Amino acid sequence: MENCYKVLGVPVNATAAEIRKAYRRLAKELHPDASRDEGTTDAFRRITEAYKILSNARERAIFDESFFTRHHTRRSNVAYFDYRTWLLAREDEESRAKLIFFDLMHHREDDAVAEFKRMTTNCADFSLKRWFTREDFMDYGYILAEELVLRSEYYDAVLLLEQIIRMEYSFSYFRLFFPEVLQFTKDILKRNIEGCISDELALDVWERALDLGFGKADDVFFLKKMSAAYQRIGDPATAAICLAEAARIGG
Repeated sequence: MENCYKVLGVPVNATAAEIRKAYRRLAKELHPDASRDEGTTDAFRRITEAYKILSNARERAIFDESFFTRHHTRRSNVAYFDYRTWLLAREDEESRAKLIFFDLMHHREDDAVAEFKRMTTNCADFSLKRWFTREDFMDYGYILAEELVLRSEYYDAVLLLEQIIRMEYSFSYFRLFFPEVLQFTKDILKRNIEGCISDELALDVWERALDLGFGKADDVFFLKKMSAAYQRIGDPATAAICLAEAARIGG
């Protein structure tokens, strides 16, 4: 197994930005179309393969565990690189985001949820999707949402699922898995919001749901729930507006 970090000329603690920069620099030098050296074809293939691994959070974690464990086993004088320990020691948003998904996929679900809650509480603009591919964010985000629901963190689960749904709507094609995301989100909104979180937070997620294109019947459901919540918090005027809109949509 080739050392991807050595191929790209970056340290093992390189950030995603550093890895991209190194790859782009080498690609310009080694691309077959830009060089007359016949040896550049193989070199370009090697840096491309290394970049594919290191630019993907899941593939990088797998590589780190496999390569560095094997390296440590064969050469005991070389210190074992513990990817999780390295992530834990860093406080930048990228590292914390990768720590969340790393723990999620290594049977440390409680740690993943706790770190996600900490980051979303302390960093108003914290975003997991910023650091992952669309596919990884959809897959891992869904799993994280499931773990949040298991811990009755319904509000955070809906906000996370909303990000996945909006991201998928921005593409012209959908994966077969996407309908499961929609159904899971609707189930939470219908079964785990009223009486489980405050009316103020419930109103927030139901209002968000109206923009997610679930359909007329679902929108009528959300509007009626919103009307009841507005009544409870002492806003009958807005409650009446919600009922009227539900009647209009429902025909």
